[in-house]
Amino acid sequence: MRTLSLLAVLGLSLVACEPAETPGAGPTEPVNLNTGTEEDFRTIPGVGDRMVHEFEEYRPYSSIEQFRREIGKYVDEEQVAAYEQYVFVPINVDQSDAATLDQLPGVGEAEAAMLAEGLPYGSAEAFLTRYAEVVPDADREAAARYLAE
Repeated sequence: MRTLSLLAVLGLSLVACEPAETPGAGPTEPVNLNTGTEEDFRTIPGVGDRMVHEFEEYRPYSSIEQFRREIGKYVDEEQVAAYEQYVFVPINVDQSDAATLDQLPGVGEAEAAMLAEGLPYGSAEAFLTRYAEVVPDADREAAARYLAE
């Protein structure tokens, strides 16, 4: 009541505002940061014109750490983490770090470290074989989508 009285004295009124961006449900599958299109990026909650431009500007991404560092120039860590729920950096089976390997379905820090210890693998098939040993219940086909071509 006091706020409204003060506003009335100042000749001001409250106006309801809509959020600048309404979050959506997100993409049905994670978006490859190196090949995703503008339309793909726009399906990510909170991504507008500026972030689409920033996502595309730093291509090609070689690690998720690079993504965090570059996009972290524009948004806080919490927002970067929110974006990471919807994107991935393609995994080079011979050069990826543990943080990048951690993006794979079913992989946490311990599994990522185990996969990183095996580098280089020499082929996607050798990597996926090891992945299936480290994460036995994981979906090998889903993991293959994360691999760089």
